[in-house]
Amino acid sequence: MKNEIQDTRDFLQNVSDQIHYFVRDHVHPDLALPIQILLKFIFLAGFIYILDFVFKFIVNTIFKFFFDKEKYPVLKSIYDSRITNSVVHLGALNFGGYALLSVFYRHPKSFALLELIISVAIIFVIAGMLFRAMTAFRNYFVIKQDYYKIMTLNAISETVKIFGIFVLSVIGICIVFGIKGGTILGSLGAITAVLVLVFRDTILGFVTGLHVATSKNMKVGDWISIPKYSIEGNITEINLLTTKITNFDKTVSTIPTYDLLTTEIKNLQVMSESNTRRIKKSIYFNINSFKYLTDEDIERLKEINLIADYLDEKGQELKKEKENLQHGDKIVNGRQLTNIGVFRYYAQKYIENDPDIDKNGVRMVRQLEITPQGLPLEIYCFANDSKWERFEQIQADIFDHLLVASKEFELQVMQVSVKV
Repeated sequence: MKNEIQDTRDFLQNVSDQIHYFVRDHVHPDLALPIQILLKFIFLAGFIYILDFVFKFIVNTIFKFFFDKEKYPVLKSIYDSRITNSVVHLGALNFGGYALLSVFYRHPKSFALLELIISVAIIFVIAGMLFRAMTAFRNYFVIKQDYYKIMTLNAISETVKIFGIFVLSVIGICIVFGIKGGTILGSLGAITAVLVLVFRDTILGFVTGLHVATSKNMKVGDWISIPKYSIEGNITEINLLTTKITNFDKTVSTIPTYDLLTTEIKNLQVMSESNTRRIKKSIYFNINSFKYLTDEDIERLKEINLIADYLDEKGQELKKEKENLQHGDKIVNGRQLTNIGVFRYYAQKYIENDPDIDKNGVRMVRQLEITPQGLPLEIYCFANDSKWERFEQIQADIFDHLLVASKEFELQVMQVSVKV
């Protein structure tokens, strides 16, 4: 090993000497020194580049052909993020720092500047290696399809990048200008408030990313609705500062990431995954069309199969009650069947027998508070298909039928606001 190192030194010195004497013999003395330094620098930079290229090719080839990408996801993540490139760059630059003495031993005054250039380059390579390491972590969880951890790493990596650039810039300034780090850091105390203001969105985005990932309220790919912005679509990207949502009309909306923490958001993904979607819609009836059913009305409505048994049973029950009532012949005394009540039962049986309605979900027809537009009769149930197009068809079929069927019960559907 020592012999190889010595051979490398001898090779570099030999080439350096050849460049030195060639320029001295063929260039004007006033220009000889700068040209010698320039050519030696080009030689050293080229030698470092070739060394870097060769070792990078070897290392990446080994990673590419000597591991199973499916069996070793960690190695695959490292290979995809090119951390190995940064390691090779770092080794090549360290070799450059070692080779400076062999190439420029005749120009000791140039050492300071060249060492400074290599030191700054090493800082940038280390920064790149750290950022690629964060990318490797993210790639690993992409393979595992752990989207909540991906969001956490996105928030952390973006924050690390921003503050890493700041810290490395301070280190670079200290190296270039020979300033003590304590001097710069001490002066930051006076502008802390300004820094907090500048990085406000960054800090909020970081906190939001961690909160979303740990609470597992949402992830990339989820179908969400944001009433504040009238947005409904799928999350396509959650970054430190912005979140992108692809709307169903193929437009893309961008909101601040911290809005995920401060704004009401409906996550509809659970509904999509369970393949059910809620129907919650009302029909408004004119209360002036409500009435008690006569015997003739009941006999006519018995021809409707869904409520025939119900009318027979209720008719016998109410008839027995009236026999024990004083003035039982007066229709208002005791319980009576009404057209709105029987229609509500009919609507209930209709959705219970609809094959497009989820049998395990809530199936309910209920009256809401009377409004100036009339009495709302709400249909509350769940379609067994969450796809938008199919859901709308199922919902429309139900209300098409009920709106027309209400005429059989002599009910008037409200179309405009009417004072009752």
